[in-house]
Amino acid sequence: MFTGIVEELGEVVSIEPAGTTGESLLLTVRGPLVSSDAGHGDSIAVNGVCLTVVGQGEGTFTADVMKESLDRSSLGALVPGSPVNLERAARADGRLGGHIVQGHVDGTARLVSRNPGDNWDVLRFDLSAELSPYVVEKGSITVDGTSLTVSAVSAPDASEEFFEVSLIPETLRATTLGELAPGATVNVEVDVVAKYVERIAAVTAARARG
Repeated sequence: MFTGIVEELGEVVSIEPAGTTGESLLLTVRGPLVSSDAGHGDSIAVNGVCLTVVGQGEGTFTADVMKESLDRSSLGALVPGSPVNLERAARADGRLGGHIVQGHVDGTARLVSRNPGDNWDVLRFDLSAELSPYVVEKGSITVDGTSLTVSAVSAPDASEEFFEVSLIPETLRATTLGELAPGATVNVEVDVVAKYVERIAAVTAARARG
């Protein structure tokens, strides 16, 4: 489990095919802080995707990226030199500075626009119909591994669905979101609590009918 508080801005060192089908990758990332105490089998979130450490180097770690992760996230678009948000798994005795983040990306979104404010930037992302029901104003959302508060969301009957987040200077400085340009694709994880509520309601309704 993670909290969505990015610890370090890392950099992709290399990306190599894994296996014989080309449907998985071996990703090596430079991140001196998160790799300083990383061991084989540890979890590190890379742009919000929970990956398992399978190798360590001097200030780097290596992880397998399977087809499911590539299909649901933007990791397949990374190239050597790409900046990435990094976070180690949360400690049970630590503070929950963001919100409960699983590192299980639900899908991707595209940055539609960014508008500078007095001391912040407002970023608007498109929102798929599948993820729209889980996103609420003032609720939590994870964008490329960063825990953010939804500052605005489109109306239920809007022709184009979107959500907005307002980023403070620290977030702009410490994450990849500071340099994100319109048209860029990001990984999105919605609040897991909403998904559990939906599942419980659906199962309860089905049993009541049957």
